[in-house]
Amino acid sequence: MLYAGFDEAGRGPLAGPVCAAAVILPDDFPVEILNDSKKLSEKKRAAAESVIKEKAFWGIAMVDHKKIDEINILEASMLAMKLAFEDMLKKSPELKLEEISGITDGTRCPDVPIECRCEPKADGKYPCVMAASILAKTCRDRLMLEMDKKYPEYGYAKHKGYPTKAHREICHKIGPSPIQRLTFKY
Repeated sequence: MLYAGFDEAGRGPLAGPVCAAAVILPDDFPVEILNDSKKLSEKKRAAAESVIKEKAFWGIAMVDHKKIDEINILEASMLAMKLAFEDMLKKSPELKLEEISGITDGTRCPDVPIECRCEPKADGKYPCVMAASILAKTCRDRLMLEMDKKYPEYGYAKHKGYPTKAHREICHKIGPSPIQRLTFKY
C-alpha cells in the first residue's frame, strides 16, 4: 500500500490563497530531513522541498482568495487538497488508485477517490504528511513574496498575509489589498 499525505498552508491568513499538497514517498526516502513545516527553518524547508520534488510523487494546488470568500476556508482547503491529488495523478500516471490510501492532517478528508483517514497533528507524525506540509508551505510562502513585490505597502514578505498587528493596521489605514479575503475580519 502507498500512503498519500495531504496538508495545506494558509488557512489562517487574511490574504492570499490556501495552498495544498499531496505526496507519496518512496520506501528509500530520507525521512530524517522531514518534520512539520512550521518546525523547520526556511533553509531546511527549501532543502527538503528539493528532495521531495526529486524523489517522491507529488502534486500542489492552490485556491485563491476569491474562491475562499465564495465557499469558505475549510471548503477551499479541501478543494486545494483534491486538486493537489489530481495534479499528482496527472504527473504520475503509473500510480494506481487501488494501491493508495490517504492520510490528511486535520479533522476532515478531501473528496478523493481513495480510502482516506484524517488525524489532527498528522503533519508531525507521518512522513508523507510532513512532506505535503513542506510543499504547501514553500509554495504559499513563495507566492506571498511575489505578492509583496506587487503590493509592497502590505508587508506580505514579513507576515505572509497572517493577521499580525501590522497587517491589520495597514488594511484599516489604506483598505484591503487586491488579494484580501474579504470574508475575514481585519
